[in-house]
Amino acid sequence: MSYLNGKVVVITGAGGGFGRLVAEKSAARGAKIVGADINAEALLETQARVEAAGGSARTEVTDVSDLGQMKSLARAALEAFGQIDIWINNAGIMPLAFFSDHEQAVDAWSRCIDINIKGVMNGIIAAHDPMIEAGRGHVVNLSSIYSNFPVVGAAVYGASKAAVNFLSESLRVETQGKIKVTIVRPTGVPATGLAGAVVNPDAVVGILGQNTAAYGQQMAAFATGDLPAELADSDNVEYLSLAPEHLADQIIYAIDQPWGVSIGDITVRASGDGYIL
Repeated sequence: MSYLNGKVVVITGAGGGFGRLVAEKSAARGAKIVGADINAEALLETQARVEAAGGSARTEVTDVSDLGQMKSLARAALEAFGQIDIWINNAGIMPLAFFSDHEQAVDAWSRCIDINIKGVMNGIIAAHDPMIEAGRGHVVNLSSIYSNFPVVGAAVYGASKAAVNFLSESLRVETQGKIKVTIVRPTGVPATGLAGAVVNPDAVVGILGQNTAAYGQQMAAFATGDLPAELADSDNVEYLSLAPEHLADQIIYAIDQPWGVSIGDITVRASGDGYIL
């Protein structure tokens, strides 16, 4: 059985990456999907995929940094399906850069704060009252292993994800017995395109430390198709780079639980990755 059957799942950043995968996988288990993204074309593709597989979906073009738009998203979910059971704050960007890169990075850092912190706060606000009125709900917030400890090259991004942890735990404490809260901390997942927001590629040194050179060589081999087969095999303990579907599967695991069971904090890694956080 699936505990997702009949539930309404709101997902931000649903136009691609983890968001689209979670939408598809949730719908396959009987959930009704409300997808949000700033990219209208990508959203329509997600909706088409869900519906082609027999699922139900509604999509709303939404800027998560705008509280009014997030409240409109909540209203759209209620109008379409009558309830909001699960709200996944997935939208985020990763503008890695050193402080010395501030001239090039400051606009991206400001956008990071708007999306990664204000976006999660706005999602919590939008979901809060409908869930409290219904007597139950589940908020899932995407954090990162970068939130575990401050490192060079990720001051703003890491701070934004540490803020996600604080927001999440505060919500959990305030709403125990009414709203379940899950923090998801992914490791690096290159195939999602999140790295496209990186300002200075050298700033990944903070998450790789002593493994920087070796991991760089391995990822270069991955990009050209020359990576040894065992490093690309998820059934091998040396598995190097987490594929997006593996993270999506763990998000599904966290939300496909009885109402009385809460997966509070989950870190998902490739067992052989080179990240030190």
